[in-house]
Amino acid sequence: MSTVTETEPGEHGTDRVVPDDLVHEFGALLGAASVLERIAGRELERRCGIRHAVFEVLLRLSGAAGDGPHTMGDLAGELILTSGGMTRIIDRMVEAGLVSREPAPGDRRRQLVELTDAGRAKLDEALRVHAETLREHFAGPLTDDQRHVLVDALRTLRTTARKELGTLH
Repeated sequence: MSTVTETEPGEHGTDRVVPDDLVHEFGALLGAASVLERIAGRELERRCGIRHAVFEVLLRLSGAAGDGPHTMGDLAGELILTSGGMTRIIDRMVEAGLVSREPAPGDRRRQLVELTDAGRAKLDEALRVHAETLREHFAGPLTDDQRHVLVDALRTLRTTARKELGTLH
């Protein structure tokens, strides 16, 4: 396994950079994540009638049950969306009866978002579909040991990456 990027002669006498194995390994990680996310999103749309982003909002709001409603800004930050993108998603979710939105007491510029009963029911349905999809396409091809090693490694990567991002601010 190479650990450094090398050069080799290319066309017209110029050297070309040959990526080391890490570039390909990271590409495999991103490629697998992208395809699995597309499969999960497709199944949520086909079987539940919601987009993956809507599922993520429902999931975030359900975790706030003891903390009260979330602000639009908090949701946008958690989901890495612009405020405009978050507003469009929440507008559609309000129209569908999945969430309610109202101005925050004391600060009408902030909007609070909460799950409705219909939103909780849709989340329950989507969680069942999502779990089935993950069992088939994420857990299915791996042994239990492979999956545990993978998840432990991904948690380590997430923790160290978050620390690095924290030092950039």
